[in-house]
Amino acid sequence: MKQVQYQLVNVFATDALFSGNPLAVFTDASEITEFEMAALGQQMNLSEITFVMPSTEADAHVRIFTPSYEMPFAGHPTLGTAFVLANGKSSVRLKMKAGIIPVACDGEQMTLTANAPTYRDGPDMTTLAAALGITPTQIIATPRFVNCGSEQLIVPLDSVASVAQCNLNLALFEQAATNLAGRSGALVWARQNNADGSETVIARFFWSQNGQSAEDFGTGSACANLGGWLLAENAALPLQIKMEQGHGIGRIAQLHLLVTADRQIQVGGKVKAIGKGHFTI
Repeated sequence: MKQVQYQLVNVFATDALFSGNPLAVFTDASEITEFEMAALGQQMNLSEITFVMPSTEADAHVRIFTPSYEMPFAGHPTLGTAFVLANGKSSVRLKMKAGIIPVACDGEQMTLTANAPTYRDGPDMTTLAAALGITPTQIIATPRFVNCGSEQLIVPLDSVASVAQCNLNLALFEQAATNLAGRSGALVWARQNNADGSETVIARFFWSQNGQSAEDFGTGSACANLGGWLLAENAALPLQIKMEQGHGIGRIAQLHLLVTADRQIQVGGKVKAIGKGHFTI
């Protein structure tokens, strides 16, 4: 028997206590087996949890598990793990299956630099619209698969109302939104004009897991992939976007996207420590 410690944080948090995307970080996973990592992912039933191990190439080697599989990269686990490990450092470098991800650290504010994007054509528009429970005319530009570390389908919609209207047909969704790793995931988003003249992207991220549809609180990898989508659309650079998720599930996450003049994609947000504990395994 052994005791393994973890810390709980909320990533992409607002000023509200229960906001953002929760994450458990197992800070010393050197004696945790891969089987136990997968079992702990299922036990905790968070969208992702992370396991920290020593690395000779970076500040830490990090593995990311969902309740049912391991991921090569995900945004909120990267930022949350960096926050736990920072200890006053201005930056940390995390080795993941997707490569070494640098994270800038400024108090509670964490900002990662994602991998350069790769692309694949998206699905048939009619099938995709039916999968999302909307009409093809509500999709206003070209959906495409983007991969800045984790491949996802990015779908631009005509309004915030259309984002709210989405209601998955799971069978069609899995047909339309399955990536090269055999997992389904899509970000639907639209621009919202604010009273102060600023603009916010309102987004929802859907995926399928164990035969059921799910919606994420705040998806950093998809925010990075949105940056990649905007690059493919030849958006004017540099650009900064505030993105909000969680309106459809009653828990708000705030993400910040920056695409620099030299085409680097950066995703940031606030991380808050909320608890800690241990398992005996």
